[in-house]
Amino acid sequence: MHMADALISPVVGGAMWVATAGLASYAAKKVQNDIDDRKVPLMGVLGAFVFAAQMINFTIPGTGSSGHLCGGLLLAILLGPQAAALTIASILTIQCLFFADGGLLALGANIFNMGFLACFVAYPFIYKPLTANNPSQGRIFLASVLAAVIGLQLGAFGVVLETLFSGVSELPFSTFLLLMQPIHLAIGLVEGLVTAVIVLFIMKESPAILQKTALGQPFGSIPIKGVFITLLIAAVLTSGALSWFASANPDGLEWSIANVTGEPELNAPEGIHSFFAEIQEKTAFLPDYNFKQPAEETKEATAAVNASTSEEPAAWPAVDSGTSMAGIMGSIMTLALAYAIGKGLQRFAR
Repeated sequence: MHMADALISPVVGGAMWVATAGLASYAAKKVQNDIDDRKVPLMGVLGAFVFAAQMINFTIPGTGSSGHLCGGLLLAILLGPQAAALTIASILTIQCLFFADGGLLALGANIFNMGFLACFVAYPFIYKPLTANNPSQGRIFLASVLAAVIGLQLGAFGVVLETLFSGVSELPFSTFLLLMQPIHLAIGLVEGLVTAVIVLFIMKESPAILQKTALGQPFGSIPIKGVFITLLIAAVLTSGALSWFASANPDGLEWSIANVTGEPELNAPEGIHSFFAEIQEKTAFLPDYNFKQPAEETKEATAAVNASTSEEPAAWPAVDSGTSMAGIMGSIMTLALAYAIGKGLQRFAR
């Protein structure tokens, strides 16, 4: 659900940047109340894990589409909404700047749609009330699925509204909406199931994490070493190997656009869109989660791909050492950024 700049106007993109910056400032101020030496490293490793998980697109059967986890709800359950919002912002910023995943002009909208709605709406108004007062595993499972579905529905609707208000594309509102909401309903169900499984694992290994987070308290001296190591190993394995098994089908947003226009991507207008595209081209040294190739090699590779796809489907799993290295590097960069943000806020609070 990473929006490209072609979908958004400078006015809407700028407004979403301002709104996102305001929410991030609010989150940074509030998170100082419960951040400590246990929560900071957990922010980093959870950021790395969600980054890696977002590399794996899973096929939506019978649609020709795919989806990936957003992770905002999972982060909110384990870190609290404020720390989660800063962590998901770190993930999407790394993806945008260094992997060209999502537009730079649309970054504010992407952080809001994929992160803040889950952290500040789906978690406190849906998940948290359903799991209050010593919840059973069944209630946690139900709350995870329901909150994930609603969070994804709100995010998908946000994309449609931002595209409509931008007016830079010719996507009809009703058709776009009728495609975006059902496909993200399916994606939300999968995200809810995965979130529930991970939360139930944390509940078994270190239930105090969930209890402290729900109460908005510092983690104190609760043990997180086992959870930290497990998540770190999972991040490395997911980005380094499981990413080979990602679906080649377009994601829910690309699929919706393709069903309206016949093309999975739209051409961005000239002017300020080109300015942001040039900046992103310079910063993104791992575009499409692989190492950047010289222009001539890129042309030859594109021609070879086009020729091969006309004859036979691409190999699956797509074993690629470049993808593995890019994924691991991205996970490390996300871990470092989220950790640095948490550590900086902890020192400021002191």
